[in-house]
This record gives sequence, structure tokens and C-alpha cells, in this order.
Amino acid sequence: MFKRIVVPVDLAHSDLLANALDTATDLAKHYGAKLIYVSVTAETPTSVAHNPKEFADKLAKFAADRGVAAGIEIESKAYTATDPTIDVDATLLRAAEDAGADLVVIASHKPGFADYFWGSHGGRLASHATISVFVIR
Repeated sequence: MFKRIVVPVDLAHSDLLANALDTATDLAKHYGAKLIYVSVTAETPTSVAHNPKEFADKLAKFAADRGVAAGIEIESKAYTATDPTIDVDATLLRAAEDAGADLVVIASHKPGFADYFWGSHGGRLASHATISVFVIR
């Protein structure tokens, strides 16, 4: 059913992604699908990396380590944006398209008061993607 699964990864909050990462891994194993971790970073230094190259290397290592632990190969692709907070939704849509994905598995957060003013990335992705989006809470 699924051949290419994209999973948005925020390396600054990787400890909160376990459910989404595990679900995506299970789906990839079940369907024999390719798993691709994607992430968006700034052109300037962040709390995760000093530059986009270092960020891409950290994402690749994160994907490789998760792949070894799960017994599958996981690709990674880092995208750079001038302002990731503004550009993340459009960049994730482009990443899914670039990957030829037929499913996105994205982590969600527990809804709170701020969600009445700012929607979630998963919600926007599900609203605008032409493929299936599985939002994991």
C-alpha cells in the first residue's frame, strides 16, 4: 500500500518523537516501504547545529542510528529555510513531493490554548497535502 513514507523530524525535540518514529518504522516494515526523515533548519546557527551542513550530518546520523536499531535503512534529507518557523509547512509539503512520498507520518503535540491562534504543522500538512497524512499524538 505505501512505498515511500516521509517523517518530519525536529532534532531539537527528538525526545518527543518516539511514537511517530516507531509508528513510521512499523508501517515501513509492514509494507516494505522506504522511510525518509526530513527536517528544516535555518541558514544561521541554531541550538542543534552551527550551519546547514552540520545539521544535515546530524540528521543523517540520527536516521542511520534509528535504522540500525530498527533493522531497516532510513534515508534523510535536510532542507534550509531563511525562517523555518514561517517556512516549515511549505517546506514539508515540498519535501514529501520531492521524495515521491505516498504517506507522511508526523508527530503532534497535546493541544493547548495557543492552538486557537496558531494551527499545528500536522494540521496544515493534512489540509494541504495531496497524499495521506497520519498525525500521531
